[in-house]
Amino acid sequence: MFNALTRLTHVPMARLALAISLSLPCWLPQASAHGGAAEMVPLQSTLESFGASVKWDDYANVFVIAKDGAYIKVKPNTRVAMLNGKRIELQVPVVFKGNTAYMSHDFINDVFQSGLDKTFEVETRPHPLNPLNADEIKAAVDAIKASPHYQGNFRFTEISLHEPAKDQVWRFVYSGNPVSEPREANVVVLDGKHVIESTVDLKTRQVLSWKPIVGAHGMVLLDDFSAVQSIIESSGEYAQALKTRGINDVKKVVTTPLTVGYFDGKDGLAQDKRLLKVVSYLDVGDGNYWAHPIENLVAVVDLEQKKVIKIEDAGVIPVPMKPTPYDGRGRKATTVKPLEIIEPEGKNYTISGNSIHWQNWDLHLRLDSRVGPILSTVTYDDKGTRRKIMYEGSLGGMIVPYGDPDVGWYFKAYLDSGDYGMGTLTSPIQRGKDAPQNAVLLDATIADYTGKPTTIPHAMAIFERYAGPEYKHQEMGQPNLSTERRELVIRWISTVGNYDYIFDWVFQQNGTIGIDAGATGIEAVKGVKSQTMHDATAKEDTKYGTLIDNNIVGTTHQHIYNFRLDMDIDGEHNTLVEVNPVVAGNDRGGPRTSTMQIQQQRVTTEQGAAQKFDPATVRLLSNPNKENRMGNPVSYQLIPYAGGTHPVAKGANFAKDEWLYHRLSFMDKQIWVTRYNPDERYPEGKYPNRSDRDTGLGQYTQDNQSIDNTDDVVWLTTGTTHVARAEEWPIMPTEWVHMLLKPWNFFDETPTLNLNTAK
Repeated sequence: MFNALTRLTHVPMARLALAISLSLPCWLPQASAHGGAAEMVPLQSTLESFGASVKWDDYANVFVIAKDGAYIKVKPNTRVAMLNGKRIELQVPVVFKGNTAYMSHDFINDVFQSGLDKTFEVETRPHPLNPLNADEIKAAVDAIKASPHYQGNFRFTEISLHEPAKDQVWRFVYSGNPVSEPREANVVVLDGKHVIESTVDLKTRQVLSWKPIVGAHGMVLLDDFSAVQSIIESSGEYAQALKTRGINDVKKVVTTPLTVGYFDGKDGLAQDKRLLKVVSYLDVGDGNYWAHPIENLVAVVDLEQKKVIKIEDAGVIPVPMKPTPYDGRGRKATTVKPLEIIEPEGKNYTISGNSIHWQNWDLHLRLDSRVGPILSTVTYDDKGTRRKIMYEGSLGGMIVPYGDPDVGWYFKAYLDSGDYGMGTLTSPIQRGKDAPQNAVLLDATIADYTGKPTTIPHAMAIFERYAGPEYKHQEMGQPNLSTERRELVIRWISTVGNYDYIFDWVFQQNGTIGIDAGATGIEAVKGVKSQTMHDATAKEDTKYGTLIDNNIVGTTHQHIYNFRLDMDIDGEHNTLVEVNPVVAGNDRGGPRTSTMQIQQQRVTTEQGAAQKFDPATVRLLSNPNKENRMGNPVSYQLIPYAGGTHPVAKGANFAKDEWLYHRLSFMDKQIWVTRYNPDERYPEGKYPNRSDRDTGLGQYTQDNQSIDNTDDVVWLTTGTTHVARAEEWPIMPTEWVHMLLKPWNFFDETPTLNLNTAK
């Protein structure tokens, strides 16, 4: 469960104020509480250490305090505060001593446990898809360590919930019946270079299965990062290569461990080795080593032998040395007046355990160490009927392939989630910067590579926002009709090396679900000889990218995302339907020679569903067994490209004989539909590191199963071709791509008519 959710909902075990563990000076002012002297603590520092924001309104003579769903106004020297627009009695008033305000030691308990803030509720029935908590992670690891299989060198690449059967989960959602299966954990370990899968019964602490995976290479783990840096620093051969470039202090070299891909032996690397390629950057003290690439130098590191086994040196390119900080140092600060987003009566959503309720939406949320947020059991309350929309949705996987064939670039095609684990690389969200001030920030617990439970603070953000008019009409001579659209956003950010990826799941009141993927951070750049485009070397230096600074080329590459969406449109029996507007002749008479008509057809097989996206065709996932009141099958429209900023990636920009195509199929088709299989979770396959064939969507669709009136999973691919530009250097403003899942005859009428009567 989210740690943030337990802070308030499990308070009775330990009083929150006591957990602050403050040392109180004897000179603090005293106030009366029930006839006795109250302990007083500094208001601002105490509340800020508790995670609240505190502002003093000098005009109104009032403190404004906000934390998650609580919005509090309190005046000094009064026993009344306002919490989410409701009065609350304080045992002890806030008082000033000099310029410092003090509050009672019990203020936090009195206010934040008053019950007036309904943002968080105690989960009375644990959802069967709740992620493993710290105790369960520990139980799984203890079971492995107690088994006869255990070896002391084991490292853990996955410890996650083994999901119960889908039908039992839906039954729980609708009837509250607990699942009959025992709660289990999936555990994947690395024994040196060997991958082993196991399942653990969390109640009995028994290892239920133990399966070595032949030929698989496991993920790159966090300790591999530090190991690579140490290996490079101890390599005499690498030090010599640095000296030829005028670099004598290896401690100033920053390494990046990169997966090597697969080239059928053409790269001279043995397939059975656990290898990484290392490219490096020079730390010149400007805070941005990415701007100082040590070009044409690649070290191949064997992680088992803990040594450099090969140096690839294509010749010296001077390291770009121009200081290029990306934090704005030395620039005149822009004056920006505050922009405040407040919810003075509290939140419009409720979080119970890992379940979220907002307006007509109900869903479950958890963080996965590989793909990040997983949204489950998504339903919409349609006039009192709770309708199924999606059983499970998440990032499936993504790839960032580069187009430069040079020694330091040809192998770069990062499978960020499958190779590194993007959930593990979650970047904590900062309120007011990464998410708006009114966001609720949720911690999450995952296991590290040693199997230890680890808390990621502020791993996800939830917030409501204004999103323009939902609809508007002005009839001549009549009152204007317009309504405000609200959206609920679930945001997560993962930092993978130089890039930071922002993912938003956006829920609209009208039943639409948006998925937004944003790329920011710092471009991976190439050191070149050219200073400007007028240099003789510029044409050759910019053959595979854009000159964006002196001696710096931003190499052309792509960001291609795939989302796994187990849609259940009003149930588990769905069909893919194509709707094509066509020009047809006019057989009705009159002056028109042509008409616009609609042609529809079902797509009945997995291979038939794997398609390029054509915006002229409407693609629907329909339930042929359910109709709206007009007799149309209830459906959702699938739109993998709903606007974006960089050029659209219509597919991978590679020739068909590239080995990348042997390993991956999801890049070139934007729409895939497969028959539901709980073991088919990743478009690139479960173990893509160094894979020599497609074990993902290419394999999943090989048997070409029927998807007609069956339980189907939709896989949508979207992305951009990143042609670098000067405005993205030295740091890149966020560039977005957008996807939409839109109701299509799912409802009987405009589902938000009640917004016009909302108070």
